[in-house]
Amino acid sequence: MLEWLRRPLDTAAIAPSGQALALLITREIDGSSGAVLELGPGTGVFTRALTRRGVAERDLTLVEQSPAFVGLLKSRFPASTILNADAAHLHQGTLLATQQFGAVVCGLGLRNMTSSQVEDIIRGSFAVLAPAASFYLFTYGARCSVPDDVLDRLNLSAEKVGSALRNFPPASVYRLRRIGSVQ
Repeated sequence: MLEWLRRPLDTAAIAPSGQALALLITREIDGSSGAVLELGPGTGVFTRALTRRGVAERDLTLVEQSPAFVGLLKSRFPASTILNADAAHLHQGTLLATQQFGAVVCGLGLRNMTSSQVEDIIRGSFAVLAPAASFYLFTYGARCSVPDDVLDRLNLSAEKVGSALRNFPPASVYRLRRIGSVQ
């Protein structure tokens, strides 16, 4: 909550995501998924769920903009790669140019961003995702937080995975895929 008070526009929620949401957003990812990119891990609730599902800590790359959260993540997940960076800059190709990921988990408050920022984040993520891999995100809204025009431009589909009604506030999880990809 302190980080939200310091930077309310940069922090998606007042409180960390709950276990119900963490279990839902990570349920299709496990140790066989390969390397996982997490955007906006915050306190590491989704990160912990990923490790519990068998993703090796060394296979996690965490992109976090907040220096306070970066310090916390380094102490909690020392074997992971932690980048203190803005996820909207992934599309520039320098942060993760040599890496390919089996999944992306997004903890960013996309509804608080401009359509251009969201497109940059999604474009950059899919540039480093394996061809049939998926991008997972959550929203507190009634629809996917990636605008339809962005999905169309990037040739992506959004499918609702489920809802975490026991999360505060309740949230829905969506999976983005390249159109035509089979998993």
